[in-house]
Amino acid sequence: MSESLSDLHLPVIPILTADPRSLLLPDTGEHEASRPQGYAAHKPWVEVVVAALLLVLSAPVVLVAAVLVKLTSRGPAFYTQVRVGRDGRPYTIYKLRTMVEDSEAGTGAVWSQAGDPRVTPIGRFLRATHLDELPQLVNVLMGDMGLSGPRPERPEIVERLKAKVPNYAARLRVRPGITGLAQVQLPPDVDLAGVRKKLVCDLYYVEHFGAWLDVRILVCTGLFFLGIPLAVSRRLLRIPELLR
Repeated sequence: MSESLSDLHLPVIPILTADPRSLLLPDTGEHEASRPQGYAAHKPWVEVVVAALLLVLSAPVVLVAAVLVKLTSRGPAFYTQVRVGRDGRPYTIYKLRTMVEDSEAGTGAVWSQAGDPRVTPIGRFLRATHLDELPQLVNVLMGDMGLSGPRPERPEIVERLKAKVPNYAARLRVRPGITGLAQVQLPPDVDLAGVRKKLVCDLYYVEHFGAWLDVRILVCTGLFFLGIPLAVSRRLLRIPELLR
């Protein structure tokens, strides 16, 4: 029988069922940057090499997407935004623009909802395929992000979530990732219930990240780009599963 996340073990196919309020991990000071031995010490360099290779391979796709964004809506093809990285440090993220220019001018920092009118037609395609995320490979090269890890969020939203979701800040102990355990299981955040579910995955990753888990997450993400549903590849790769 599979164990729950609160047991902090890794059975064959873990079922993540715990409430994030029960997952307060003791802050021992052993954050990603301070684990000198094993995989954690080599993870940043391995990811830089892989990111550089992926950036070269994906450059034609990014270029075509950037031209389409520029031709179909007013504004730059790429956009930058401040996100919160490891240990709460802010950094600038790079993405292909999927919304109209100045989309948050009248609202401030808010999540995009289903059917959001601010999303451009080409932006809907880029979001559905996650091609808008490819420029974040530059962030991996710069050391702000990893290939896998918790999804990075904006400072304004992070502060709100820290006040409303217990243990939310614990996910900041590792670098954020382009993909991750939560990202291959759940859609983008739209409400607090979704955030709490993702936090279960994020805290599990903080406690258990390693080469084998990262490889499975990255392969799962790659298979998605090849048209294989995430639910299928998660099962085949025996990725820790969140009980809905």
